[in-house]
Amino acid sequence: VSASAPHPGTPSLVCRARAPSPVMSRAAGYDRHITVFSPEGRLHQVEYAYQAVKKNQNVTSVALKGEDCVVAVTQRKVPDKLMDKDFVTHIYNITPNIGALMTGMSPDGRALVFKAREIASKFKDTNGYEIPVHFLALKIANIGQVYTQHAYMRPYGVSTMLFSIDDEKGSSLFQVDPAGMYYGYKACAAGTKDQESMNALEKIIKKKDLKLTETETIQQAIGCLQAVLGMDFKPADIEVAVVCKNRHGVIRLSEEEIDTHLTAIAEKD
Repeated sequence: VSASAPHPGTPSLVCRARAPSPVMSRAAGYDRHITVFSPEGRLHQVEYAYQAVKKNQNVTSVALKGEDCVVAVTQRKVPDKLMDKDFVTHIYNITPNIGALMTGMSPDGRALVFKAREIASKFKDTNGYEIPVHFLALKIANIGQVYTQHAYMRPYGVSTMLFSIDDEKGSSLFQVDPAGMYYGYKACAAGTKDQESMNALEKIIKKKDLKLTETETIQQAIGCLQAVLGMDFKPADIEVAVVCKNRHGVIRLSEEEIDTHLTAIAEKD
């Protein structure tokens, strides 16, 4: 037998080069490093960051763009009865006119909000006008992307929805994911039941006879989240934020206003 020929019981070189299964990749330690690709071309730690958005708080969020407004709705879960519910929030102001809905790990969301505020503040100091929401989304996405490249960092376990009324483009809605991808949306969702929510929002967008005024947009967004989760909300169960052309800044609805919309939704059904 020649030296180059394989032994009868030895697998061929082709078999040896076959890529391992995802389970084998994880077992081989490819999921222990953010910066190391698995043989399938995956970054397992980044994929785990997406799972943190879905599973960490067990919360679902939706946002819907209307004709001259954007509405963001998310669940509010107070983990302890002794806690003050006013300190439990997923909705933040980046600037007076740009709102952010953070879904996933709350500490990561808060940290990213403070970075976004710093970026927005520096932009205004340098340029003399407020940062456009699409440029802020790009800057936040850049931070997320860098955090997938360095071994001494981990990705933020949070999905960011930015909404505003832009001076040039009107109502604007952007979503930034943990890997640093960002897109503009007509409607988007994040969290535990994000895919079911996206399907429900798609049906709303496709309704040609539906005029998405401010009131209608709020009720459609709340109704969508109710339908996906299969539950009737109480005013304290959700947070609702609105930006609208005829109102200045990001408006958070009070429990009384939310109750009015919930009653109107129940009467429609």
